[in-house]
Amino acid sequence: MKAIVFKEYGSPKVLQLKDIEKPIPKYNEILINIKATAVNSGEVRLRKADPFAVRLFFGLFKPKTTVLGSVFSGEIENIGSDVQHFKIGDEIFGHTDMSFGTYAEYKCFPENSSIALKPKIFTHQEAAVIPFGGVTALHFLKKADIQLGQKVLIFGASGAVGATAVQLAKHYGAIVTGVCSSMNVDLVKSLGADKVIDYTKENFIKNGEMYDVIFDSVNKMSVSDGLDSLKMYGTLILSAAGLSETLKGAWIAMTSNKKIKVLTGLISHSADDINFLKTLIEIGQLKPVIDKTYLLEEMAEAHTYVEKGHKKGNVAITL
Repeated sequence: MKAIVFKEYGSPKVLQLKDIEKPIPKYNEILINIKATAVNSGEVRLRKADPFAVRLFFGLFKPKTTVLGSVFSGEIENIGSDVQHFKIGDEIFGHTDMSFGTYAEYKCFPENSSIALKPKIFTHQEAAVIPFGGVTALHFLKKADIQLGQKVLIFGASGAVGATAVQLAKHYGAIVTGVCSSMNVDLVKSLGADKVIDYTKENFIKNGEMYDVIFDSVNKMSVSDGLDSLKMYGTLILSAAGLSETLKGAWIAMTSNKKIKVLTGLISHSADDINFLKTLIEIGQLKPVIDKTYLLEEMAEAHTYVEKGHKKGNVAITL
């Protein structure tokens, strides 16, 4: 089967189209013919080993995982003898967690993975881009325990995580303010934001508004700015924070007289989460945002585009 393989850390040029062995499902696994995947910022960081700490978990001198890709949509081609909940021909979408491997034509999954039947109203490309931002935003917003009528600010509201966070926060009944660039103001409004701030024209901390939850989805907001605009007992979400921001956030949580809760770190998810996202899709409360689509053999170009800072949403890959 065809796959995008990388055997050394580095620039997008390390991503090479190769023929590798097609997997065979174990007794409890399903074999999926992947029709679409997506490129996200986390995979770019893994490819580059940036920050250096990536090497401590994924291989000090060279990557242990040679096929990246964490999200997908595809069709079941084969199943193991003990599989009960899926059948050959089912269209599936989901998230691999840390096993990766969806930059390839086929991948095996245990049937209890973070997967679900694909919404029939979505193409494979549309379904594939939902899980990355979906499970990330859902993980943190559930922990924030948003209540009806609370004021939530999403920084980076047009990105893969931010665009989903806007829609999920509206589902939970929040009053949502999105922060994005000029070119994406209309997009963020279309996602349901009650107010949109163009950060090129206005600094949200200077308008006097105070929020119950501030969600920085892109690691480009000053932590101190977030603190200044949070209400007492507010929640600061740092979903894309590096080590220094995480430590700063922890310090704030310990020392702030506002008794701020800071949420950051690794996420967790399950099939229930993917099915929840599917339900929102089917009732019209969650839609994908796709910036650009590439072919599998154009993976290096896709990584270059994401690394340079793509304009909005997700970058999809068609197989």
